[in-house]
Amino acid sequence: MRIGAGVVALLCVNATAGAATLRVGPFEQFTQIADAAKRAKDGDTVEILPGEYRGDVAVWNQKQLTIRGVGERPVLIAEGASAEGKAIWVIRNGDFRIQNVEFRGARVPDGNGAGIRLERGRLHVSGSAFVDNQNGILTGNDSDTELRIDDSLFAEAPRNAPLPHLLYAGRIARLEVSGSRFHRGYEGHLIKSRARYNDIRYNLIHDGPGGEASYEIDFPNGGVAFVVGNVIGQSAATQNPVVVAYGAEGRVWPDSGLYLSHNTLLNERMTGAWFLRVWKDKLPAGTEIKAVNNLTVGLGVFTLAAPGEFSGNVPAIAAFLGGPDILDFTLGPNSILRRLGTDPGQARGYSLAPAAEFALPIGTHALEAPLRWAPGAFQTSGYAP
Repeated sequence: MRIGAGVVALLCVNATAGAATLRVGPFEQFTQIADAAKRAKDGDTVEILPGEYRGDVAVWNQKQLTIRGVGERPVLIAEGASAEGKAIWVIRNGDFRIQNVEFRGARVPDGNGAGIRLERGRLHVSGSAFVDNQNGILTGNDSDTELRIDDSLFAEAPRNAPLPHLLYAGRIARLEVSGSRFHRGYEGHLIKSRARYNDIRYNLIHDGPGGEASYEIDFPNGGVAFVVGNVIGQSAATQNPVVVAYGAEGRVWPDSGLYLSHNTLLNERMTGAWFLRVWKDKLPAGTEIKAVNNLTVGLGVFTLAAPGEFSGNVPAIAAFLGGPDILDFTLGPNSILRRLGTDPGQARGYSLAPAAEFALPIGTHALEAPLRWAPGAFQTSGYAP
C-alpha cells in the first residue's frame, strides 16, 4: 500500500511539474479558447476572462487540466459551430475540472449537440451553466467514465430539437449531481442517466412555468441510484405523467437498487401523476426499491406504481408548502406533517438521512440532524428568495 501511494504521488507531481496558466481574453495571450486548447499541456490551468465567445469551439486532448472562468462567468455561444459535429467542447479522455463557464446554443445536425461532450475520463463541473442546448452535458458509454456536477444550472431545452435532455449520462461508471438546478425542459428529460452508480442529492429539479419535459429523472437501465433531498417537480404541461422512472428499458448492469429519501415530489397536472414508476420485471432479480420520508405534493400515486419498501412517505397539497410559486418548498415550522417522518435508516451501508439542503439560487447549505425527521427535502423553513 505504501508503494502504491508513493507511485500515485509521484505521478501527480510529474503531471503538475512545470504547470502553466494560460489566459484567454481580448488582450491576453490567447484571444480564442480553441487556441488555448491546442497549446495547453497536462497539469496546466486555462483561465477564461469574462465576455462572450461566439463560435469558439474546442477539443480538449489533455490528460489532466483545470479550466475556469475568472470573475463574471464567461459565456460560450455556439452560433452554429461545433467541435467534431458534437459539442461546444469535447473532452476526449482525461481528468478535467471545469469551473464558472456558461455554454449556450449547442446544435448539430444529428440533434444531440451538447454544451460538453464527455467521451471518456473523469469530469468535475462546478458553478457552471448550460442553457438552450440540445443536451447540456452528454457522455459516451465508456464504463470507466465518471461525471460529477456541483452548483450548476441546466435550463431551457430548445423546441426545435429531437428529444433534448438537459443532462444525459450514458453507460458510465458514476454520475453525481449536487446543489444544481434543472428547469424548463421540453419533451426530453431533465436528467437521464444510464450510469452504473448514481448519486443525486440536494438539487432543485423542478420544470416550472414554461417547462414541458417528460420524466424529471429517468434511470432507463436501472443501476444503483441514491436520490436524496431533492425537489423534483413536474409542470402542468408535462409530456409524460411519470416524475421518476426506473428500469423502463431493461437491465444493463448486474446490480440495481433505487433509494429515494427525503425528496419533495410535486405534480402540477390536474389529471394526476406517477410520482414513481418502476419496471421491476425488466431489472435483475432481487432489485431493492426503498423510499423513506418523501413528500408527494399534488394529485398522483407513489407506492401503487412501484413495489418495494416504503415508510414515512406523506401525501400533501401545495398549501402545506411555503409557496411553490416563489420556489419555497418548505413546510411551515408548526406544520402537522413535520410529525410524520421516521428514522431514514440505511441502504447498502450508507445513511439515507440528508446532510444538506438545496439553497437558492444555486448550491447547498449544511444540515444538522433534527430531533425528529420531517418528510420532504427541507427540515428548515423559509428558504424563498
